Amino acid sequence: MKLGVITDGISRDFEHALTVMDEFGLHYAELQFVGDKEVGDHTKEEIAAIKSLLDWHDAPVSCLSRHIFAGLTTANRPGDALHTRHMDALKRVIAMAHEVGSPLVRIMTSKKEQILWGRNGAEVWNVAKGAWDSLPPLIAPAVELAKSEGLTLVVETGNGTMVNSNYTARRLIDELDAKDTLKVLWDPANNCWCHELAYPDGYEEVRGGYLGHVHIKDVKVDTPRATLEVRRMGEGQLADLFQPMADALRADGYDGAISFESVYRPEGGSFEDGFRASIGRFKDLFA
Repeated sequence: MKLGVITDGISRDFEHALTVMDEFGLHYAELQFVGDKEVGDHTKEEIAAIKSLLDWHDAPVSCLSRHIFAGLTTANRPGDALHTRHMDALKRVIAMAHEVGSPLVRIMTSKKEQILWGRNGAEVWNVAKGAWDSLPPLIAPAVELAKSEGLTLVVETGNGTMVNSNYTARRLIDELDAKDTLKVLWDPANNCWCHELAYPDGYEEVRGGYLGHVHIKDVKVDTPRATLEVRRMGEGQLADLFQPMADALRADGYDGAISFESVYRPEGGSFEDGFRASIGRFKDLFA
């Protein structure tokens, strides 16, 4: 399968990150922060330098991953000041995607309301009324922009966002009738927070053409204590699920990229140390 890494998880020194990728035989670069800037904030000259390094290392870009729409709430509306700032940033990221040859651009969703649907009384007393309904209109302009630009958006299953599971991601895509332009960026570790079992439950939600990109890391969540621990690959709660996930992706002919997300930092070490401690296991499972 097409294996890569989110480069700033190794280092924001882009040339160093690409060199480490080469060392471990990872081919696909996902760009989030390069240097001290998030994608979408680089100048034309900086983008040209980024493209030159990518070409030198023969590293195609799998996805440009800015935090588009992160921080919006149910109070935001299409065209308001904050939504407009995010749409403007999306335009810049799409322009960069064309320059560096990225087929995908990541978006996020607005801040999570906990209970979105209910029945048998919960719909009266517990549901955050109108919370979900506020989301599709915020995302629809981004879908139309991407469609006009010939690019695909991927919506990440994020911690603390309205789309925090494969179920909610698929529901958003269906409600927007956007399956051709909007796909799921599946981060099964993030989905642990809402207790969506990665396999088979989460995987079944994205079968049939919904899956566009994958992030892999390992975690241990303690939702009652509001605590998240990132762990070395294979030592968290996804340890026994990675193999069936990888097998299912192969069996179904998944042809997108899988990015290792290097956010584990050992005690007293660096994120690159965490990368080096985990990348072998990642490759054994998904190569």
